[in-house]
Amino acid sequence: MAQAAAEAKKRGREKGNGSGTHAGQDGARRERLLRAYHDMLLIRRFEEKAGQLYGMGLIGGFCHLYIGQEAVVVGMQMALGPGDQVITSYRDHGHMLATGMDPRGVMAELTGRATGYSHGKGGSMHMFSKEKNFFGGHGIVGAQVSLGTGLAFSNWYRGNDRVCLTYFGEGASNQGQVFESFNLAALMKLPCVFVIENNKYGMGTSVERASASRDLSQNGAPWGIAGTQVDGMDVEAVHAAAEQAVAACRAGNGPYLLEVKTYRYRGHSMSDPGKYRTREEIQKMRAEHDCIETVQHRLESLGADAAELKRIDDVLKRQIQEAADYAQSSPEPDPSQLWTDVLVEG
Repeated sequence: MAQAAAEAKKRGREKGNGSGTHAGQDGARRERLLRAYHDMLLIRRFEEKAGQLYGMGLIGGFCHLYIGQEAVVVGMQMALGPGDQVITSYRDHGHMLATGMDPRGVMAELTGRATGYSHGKGGSMHMFSKEKNFFGGHGIVGAQVSLGTGLAFSNWYRGNDRVCLTYFGEGASNQGQVFESFNLAALMKLPCVFVIENNKYGMGTSVERASASRDLSQNGAPWGIAGTQVDGMDVEAVHAAAEQAVAACRAGNGPYLLEVKTYRYRGHSMSDPGKYRTREEIQKMRAEHDCIETVQHRLESLGADAAELKRIDDVLKRQIQEAADYAQSSPEPDPSQLWTDVLVEG
């Protein structure tokens, strides 16, 4: 009987330890989801405000909003470490904010103000932050893929363990320079994670009409590049895939390709009426697959209070309004600035 009591006591301790571990795991997951919720909502509120300012004529040129795709860049960014680099295309505001760039500086650049990240001369598509290792949005379709491969080459050459995330869309995935980059990255085993943000539509053309490949994650297979498809509307799924890809690159295994299947709610740019898809399709994605609402539901199931989530939203709305006010009150660049940042003498 004494032995049986001892066994029962041991089982109780084991059960208690297991419960503690489970509670700890839930707590850690809750913290990750809160961080993801904050960062995704920051991007969405920023983009909504940018859309408003564009409609008011305060943002000129092109403006490509990231609304709907927030889980991609937030999940990817959560897997990075100090010194890792990011480069992307022209749908880039979300990437800037995810790397930690100041919303005020980003909004000021969008409105062409001297306090912007490119001193008001780059606009939506050409902002950079050396401090945050963000090497820009780029207006030429697919051009950033070669540049990202070059950043990865610099890491390889210097012998550090840094990784470069190189983003591009499914519309750019068939560009010749993309495949040239795949070849070089695989040949030299460069630490580059190629991220295809497949939001289903290029500039009005669905991926089914534009690409013979039905699994873009395997586009690097001829060069032996490992590839994975990911649900880009699920930030936890993106984070898990990003951890795997970044770890493989950091270990010296060469490049990795992720096809992150996502969806943009707005047009290709602000001037796109979006007549190539139905309103019902967009509403269905919003209702059933919205990345922010998914995280909100998961947080509530983990015990997060709805009032707590509302407070986060309220704080972010104030922060974005302050960024918009800051941008509109900042001065425009002096005309003499036309002659600066044009030439670097060696």
